[in-house]
Amino acid sequence: MARTLFLAVIGFALGNPAHAGPVRESRSYAAIAYHAASGGVGWAADRATSREARLEALRQCAHPKCEVVGTVRGGCAALARSERKFKLQKGVTRAEAETKALRTCGQGCEIAAWTCTR
Repeated sequence: MARTLFLAVIGFALGNPAHAGPVRESRSYAAIAYHAASGGVGWAADRATSREARLEALRQCAHPKCEVVGTVRGGCAALARSERKFKLQKGVTRAEAETKALRTCGQGCEIAAWTCTR
């Protein structure tokens, strides 16, 4: 019985596309910038460096006092905000990042921005 279970597990692993090869780490970066007082927000995705992602997010935010509130590599980030607070959370998918951001931000919050890398 143990041998059958072992062979079944090996067969599943070999036939499962998730185990077809080494997992590649994303080589691109994403960032979100935010200015709470004005509500300005900017984001960037799939940039070659963290610096490029941050600069693009700040450029899109278009307020001189915008700040980068988060960067991500190999995943997603989402910014939830209300009139009084904001929270940025990361996740493997957009849905995960948004769910986490809304949950930690609390009642009355909405998603203001999200970004993902490939």
